[in-house]
Amino acid sequence: MLAAGLAFSVAMPSSAGAVTLLDLLRGGPGKQGAREQQPLPGVVTGNGSSARVTNDADPEPLPRIAGPRYYTYKADATQTVKTTGFGEADNEARFLDNAKVSAPVDVAKALEAYYGTGGKTLWVTNGEVNEKANAVLEFFAGVSASGLDPADYIISVPASDVTASISETPATAPEEPVQQQVSSTNDAYQRALMQFELSLSAKVLTYVQDNMRGRVDPNKLSGYHDFKRKTVNLAPVLKLSRLSTDITAYLRSREPSNPEYLSLKAELAALREQDGNEHERIVLSDNLLLKPGNTNAELANVVKAIQHRSSESLIQQHSETFTTYQQTPEYTPELVELVKAFQGEHGLKADGVIGRATVRAMIGDSNEAKINKVVVAMEQVRWLPADLGQRYVFINQPAFMAYYHNEGKEEFGMKVVVGSKANQTYFFQDQIQTVEFNPYWGVPQSIIVNEMLPKLRNDPSYLDRLGYQVEVGGKPVSSSSVNWYGSTNAIAVRQPPSSDNALGDLKILFPNAHAIYMHDTPAKSFFSRDMRALSHGCIRLVDPRRMAAAVMGVGISEIDQQIASGKNRAVQVPVKIPVYVSYFTAWPNKDGKVEFFDDVYDRDSYVMKAFGVTSKARGSSV
Repeated sequence: MLAAGLAFSVAMPSSAGAVTLLDLLRGGPGKQGAREQQPLPGVVTGNGSSARVTNDADPEPLPRIAGPRYYTYKADATQTVKTTGFGEADNEARFLDNAKVSAPVDVAKALEAYYGTGGKTLWVTNGEVNEKANAVLEFFAGVSASGLDPADYIISVPASDVTASISETPATAPEEPVQQQVSSTNDAYQRALMQFELSLSAKVLTYVQDNMRGRVDPNKLSGYHDFKRKTVNLAPVLKLSRLSTDITAYLRSREPSNPEYLSLKAELAALREQDGNEHERIVLSDNLLLKPGNTNAELANVVKAIQHRSSESLIQQHSETFTTYQQTPEYTPELVELVKAFQGEHGLKADGVIGRATVRAMIGDSNEAKINKVVVAMEQVRWLPADLGQRYVFINQPAFMAYYHNEGKEEFGMKVVVGSKANQTYFFQDQIQTVEFNPYWGVPQSIIVNEMLPKLRNDPSYLDRLGYQVEVGGKPVSSSSVNWYGSTNAIAVRQPPSSDNALGDLKILFPNAHAIYMHDTPAKSFFSRDMRALSHGCIRLVDPRRMAAAVMGVGISEIDQQIASGKNRAVQVPVKIPVYVSYFTAWPNKDGKVEFFDDVYDRDSYVMKAFGVTSKARGSSV
């Protein structure tokens, strides 16, 4: 069975049973409807009567439990900066209290804290825009190199001939009006300068905040995103900007500096440099399917694509095939071997069958698509901690891979199966706490309702025959005695440890609100597929014993012993280990080379839309 598991075990020295999340959350039968007010709803009672709805009754429509949804993104709330008292102690800033700026709440508070307590002007000196301001504007013009949009930060410098506030001069008093016109012109310019002063400070604060936590609030993208959004201390930013002798160096220091981000930034620069060579891209049909012995006119482009995207060693090993190939359409054994070698080099199933995954590996994304993926990835890096840690597990869903890092380096990676598009795995971070051996599988309500209930209404003994354990209101019953036409809220189902258990031999727990964990599986064949978004949401590991040994800090033999005992046992890991259940369609490998993956859940498009909404809101807020 596909496993998503809602259950988790509480660490204990030894136990014949496991405490599940259902056990902890259930807390008794709770409130029940009139039909469920009997001791055990739908269960045969001691006198032989039964509350089960018979097949002659009109059945209620089958209920469904829906998963999270994607949202229409809304930009961060803004507020008008309260400028009362701004510039009172600084003659040069005498019009600062007339400036009108709307900014995100944290930015507005930082502006009020600085200028409201006598903060000196930063970008205007002696009645003119200073060099520091010009340096900031020049810096902002180049932030696209960091995956940001310059339009979010650039503002125009006021012209020195501002006359918008000058009224027409009466012809009867020629001398005095001339003096008034000069004064009015100067005042209008100074007002414009103070508007520029406050606006540029707002942009600097926004830039710093964007770099340290991202432009987009991931939690407003979908219910599948779960992050505690970072709190950025903006209080010292303007003071440090005033004291800095190299403002661009200070702003640059606010940018992420971890290796993953720097690799993505370098890739972005390389892709933009290559943008002019897009015409050289080899084209293959998206729906191309080519099996050994077939004939297809696109074979010539297949060979060309392999030669273009293979390592030097592969090209040398198959140099004779490349040399002798005459651009014929026959998919010969020699070309099959070439394709197998290419598939193996790219982590695909080396079967010689050219399908969607192999075509994608051959031609890759367009340059524009790659650029978008890198920009999204750079944004998402900002959602994560600045330092991922020295020891952690990193799961990248689009890559269908999990990586174990120790002492800051990747020790190994392994294939995983993640949630299907209908049962998506969340994007979040947590800490690994427990490894459970020979686990029970507590079946989530979503699976009971959406998948088991239709079968149980036709065959109430379905779970009994499969060996599942059923409880109603915390009391064990047979599935054949349960009223499956009533509410399932008080019903718990779990699968005991066995060779058929959906969780296999072990599960690795990092308790979270989404009931997601890593685990073994009896469905080993799924790992031979290139597209592995196939589960109910949890992460299935191709080599769970190796991962368990790594997080436990023991040898695999000790893991084998725990499993061989046949006992259900949950053991705490010696030290909690960060785990990042992430979603990156562009991500650097251990050598720093950025690799690209299919957007299996189409999440990047929601991030890109959020960029547009954010930029539009910012354009109208200052």
